[in-house]
Amino acid sequence: MPDSRSGGDEERVVFRQYLDAVGLHGLAGAEAAGLQSSEWYALSLITQEGSLTPGELATRTGLTTGATTRLIDRLERAGYARRTPDPADRRRVRVEPVPDALARVEEVVGPARRRLAEVLAHYTPGQRALIFDYFTRAAPAFRAATEEIRAAAPRRRTRGTG
Repeated sequence: MPDSRSGGDEERVVFRQYLDAVGLHGLAGAEAAGLQSSEWYALSLITQEGSLTPGELATRTGLTTGATTRLIDRLERAGYARRTPDPADRRRVRVEPVPDALARVEEVVGPARRRLAEVLAHYTPGQRALIFDYFTRAAPAFRAATEEIRAAAPRRRTRGTG
């Protein structure tokens, strides 16, 4: 996040507004697709990777294995993902996106893609390269910060755990 060395409060406010807009868009996208935000994120991961094992999905989402199983069940019921045998080890399962369902996701994210393309059209190729360099560097920084938050946060108790 920008700090006082890079422009102070005004930049912090602009950056916060940007992050809030991205977060709200994710929530709206999930809702429009009939999914919870964790399901929307999981579907994004599965789509980017082509397929993931349930264990990989649990690790990437920060969910327990039981919660991940229920999440995969919900994605299957909604028609967005399916379990398939792992071609390398038939005892394992992989979770992959259902290609026909991804058209529904594209419809949901279409307005944002169109509007962001309009924004990016105002920049030179060199400026766009800088913007995408930032995205390339910021995404792992946010993932690392997420892991720090998870590691520092006390585990929440769930019903029935005493």
